[in-house]
Amino acid sequence: MNVNRDELDRAIALDKRAIGRLVSLFEDERPAAVAARADAIAALDASGRARSGRFVAITGAPGAGKSTLIGQLAPRMIARDRGIAVAVVAVDPTSPVSGGALLGDRTRVAFDAAEDRLFFRSQASALALGGLGRHTYAVARLLRRLFDLVVIETVGIGQSEVEVRHLADRMYLVLQPLAGDHIQFMKAGIMEVPDAIVLNKADEPAAGATWHALRSAVGLGGSADALFRASATTGDGLDALAADMLAVTARPPRRTPAEVDAYFFERWVVDEFGRRGARRLREEAGGDLARFLADAGGFEAAQVRAARVLDPT
Repeated sequence: MNVNRDELDRAIALDKRAIGRLVSLFEDERPAAVAARADAIAALDASGRARSGRFVAITGAPGAGKSTLIGQLAPRMIARDRGIAVAVVAVDPTSPVSGGALLGDRTRVAFDAAEDRLFFRSQASALALGGLGRHTYAVARLLRRLFDLVVIETVGIGQSEVEVRHLADRMYLVLQPLAGDHIQFMKAGIMEVPDAIVLNKADEPAAGATWHALRSAVGLGGSADALFRASATTGDGLDALAADMLAVTARPPRRTPAEVDAYFFERWVVDEFGRRGARRLREEAGGDLARFLADAGGFEAAQVRAARVLDPT
């Protein structure tokens, strides 16, 4: 399985079909695909034309209006700054019974097909915890080289959602009026998740009471540094929220790419080979998986080498 260099050139030029085919490659779990991904990343990095995008995550309970909000915000962002491109990855829950996923975000996020600076991809969570899908990080590594801002809509809010902060440079918690979400937000673990809180559907009659309750809840502590009121129906508050997200592209990342790679590489090793496999690989690297990652020459190359060490058949 080889990477087509013309395909990479088209992806860098924001050709949606080329990007879509590359994303499919980065979602492919076959060993040949992993090796091809390593080649693709190396070629993008060597091209001199790859971007260095930032990540924002949007999380919240089902029904809070995350997808509709994103569908309104992304076009506003590229209208405010003609030089940026924005990708959206929406993670939908997978049924533990059937193993299927509705991928309903496709129906609520409708971008102009002719606008190359906007790209949307929906993924199934594949029952992965932490708000991200099984392949989300692999795809995110690709998209950050093609877009200035990558927006990740997580499965939903919960104590396990804290993990997504290892990827996001800024994280937004979306709530809706009188849903009891501000009480859920006060629970241990969730207080440390968001950098900013968005009260969506702020045009609804109950929004005022919920807004005051949220301000009180945030005053008790937590990591949020900003509160926003927004309505995808009326458009109120969307420009301020879009500007806040765009500001992320001008700031240094929360963590270096190497730090994020190290975290998600260890997560991948545990998922694929268990904690025993992670211990064995750590021993192979002299006690440091980050060192194994660096010695291999990158995330995908480290996956190939780890598979050879832990599963030589």
